[in-house]
Amino acid sequence: MPSSPTRRKPRNCLWIPILLCLFNELSFAEAESSTILLPSQQNNADSVSTTFSAHCPAPDPSLNYRPVIGILSHPGDGASGRLSNATNASYIAASYVKFVESGGARVIPLIFNEPEEILFEKLELVNGILYTGGWAKNGLYYDIVEKIFKKILEKNDVGDHFPVYAICLGFELLSMIVSEVYVSTVQAYNYPVTAFQWHPEKNAFEWGPKAIPHTEDAIRVTQQAANFFISEARKSSNRPPARKVLDNLIYNYSPTYCGKAGKGYDEVYIFT
Repeated sequence: MPSSPTRRKPRNCLWIPILLCLFNELSFAEAESSTILLPSQQNNADSVSTTFSAHCPAPDPSLNYRPVIGILSHPGDGASGRLSNATNASYIAASYVKFVESGGARVIPLIFNEPEEILFEKLELVNGILYTGGWAKNGLYYDIVEKIFKKILEKNDVGDHFPVYAICLGFELLSMIVSEVYVSTVQAYNYPVTAFQWHPEKNAFEWGPKAIPHTEDAIRVTQQAANFFISEARKSSNRPPARKVLDNLIYNYSPTYCGKAGKGYDEVYIFT
């Protein structure tokens, strides 16, 4: 089993400097004009003058406007055992769920330590995957991350557009799987895979650590990152049965508030 290479942890996992450059081309039209443009109209902003059409463009029939994202749970309870000491516990911070929802998608939790046949059956219900932050870099968790990632590459190789967002630990694990490159943000050339060493979801949805920025620019970064991810998920050709999706959505679970400690996550979903 591969072991984690020695890495220097970045001093600030919420690193902002490259963010506005990364999403600069998605700048807000209202900063340049008093006319509010729909996203689909921003590319044709030059043709929008004093005469503004109130008609929305017809939906693209090739896109999935009800995308679902799978978020892989992480070992533990997300609160250093304060919420659950169960050895089989795993969690998803609610900020990741809110991040996905803010882009216009729903979430199915992929519980990393449930039987693989169930896990991979759930994988067929989603249109993209999000790997979260955390600490687990080996053992079963690493193995599952690798198996899911290889399955996703296979999907893309046969023409099923299937995006991946990997955040912080997720970034590190993908680096261990595919290369030894270590930078803050990467995007694959031939696959819809984007990885961040920083946390785009925290700016808008986590309020514990004081180092988390909540400026207007920081919130826009969060929203643009979410919008891009879900825009990629809409390209997925996967259309699972609606009932199976509903039965597995994260709305079947309740989050636990743990923000009173003033550190860590504000809310987590715990699975045992």
